Amino acid sequence: MNRISKDYFIENDTLSIAKGLIGKTLVRDFGKGEILKSKIIETEAYIGEQDLACHASKGKTERNKIMFEDGGLVYVYLIYGMYWMLNFVTEKADHPAAALIRGIEECSGPGRVGRLLKLDKSFYGENLETSNRIWIEDSIIQSKIIATPRIGIDYSGEIWKNKPWRFVVEK
Repeated sequence: MNRISKDYFIENDTLSIAKGLIGKTLVRDFGKGEILKSKIIETEAYIGEQDLACHASKGKTERNKIMFEDGGLVYVYLIYGMYWMLNFVTEKADHPAAALIRGIEECSGPGRVGRLLKLDKSFYGENLETSNRIWIEDSIIQSKIIATPRIGIDYSGEIWKNKPWRFVVEK
């Protein structure tokens, strides 16, 4: 096992991390010997309080406070009352940023990913370096990675919705 360290998420910028996660292996240990390992195939970057698509754009709240800590932590949140979205906090404390996991080999769509991984609120703040339930292992994917605008953030305005901060394996 070649687990990605917390330092990876702190010492690199969010765009590099979001792109670099493509091809890495997401590991979810459900317990009782049931483990899912799947390569990450789609991510999106959300960077700081100036990014109007980022949860931090409204300042620190009870929901997003984990984004203001050092990278390498899990940030999960519930949307539509039914989907837990998986994000990894990036960069140093007080620079709120995260990479959303939009797709893995087994499924595409961040809500589906959360369901497949059986995420819930208990994952909020989980340390990717020490967790026995979820972590990232170093691996590569032999495909081209393309950058496109992020999805589903029209509310953030033209500038922010058109940033090419979504990374995906070219099909």
